[in-house]
Amino acid sequence: MNERQGHPRGLQTFRDAWRGIVSVAKTEFNFRIHLMAMVLVIGFGWFLKVDAMEWIVLTLCVGFVLFAEVLNTALEYLADTVHPEVDPGIRKAKDASAGAVLVAALAALVVGIIIFIPKLWILLTK
Repeated sequence: MNERQGHPRGLQTFRDAWRGIVSVAKTEFNFRIHLMAMVLVIGFGWFLKVDAMEWIVLTLCVGFVLFAEVLNTALEYLADTVHPEVDPGIRKAKDASAGAVLVAALAALVVGIIIFIPKLWILLTK
């Protein structure tokens, strides 16, 4: 068994991953905004009684946005560590990574509109 600090390596990888997520949540304002959006999506989904397939799509969208934000933050941490000075190439990489988060968030917004607006319309026109 591969062990590190007296713990099975498999368990340690989950601890490392959780520490990374907590670090991003503590340091990145945008990640906290996405977490708040996730809570709103869950609330709207529950209130509007979305079906199983809609829950699957919403879960994938939320997961993808959070994934993109964590990956973006990891790239920024790495870039700042490797090359702390201002560098045009590093800036382009960081901008592109942030752009990926924006693309994921906009796609998730469109999915949310497609799922929630018709349900809200029906609720409001009853």
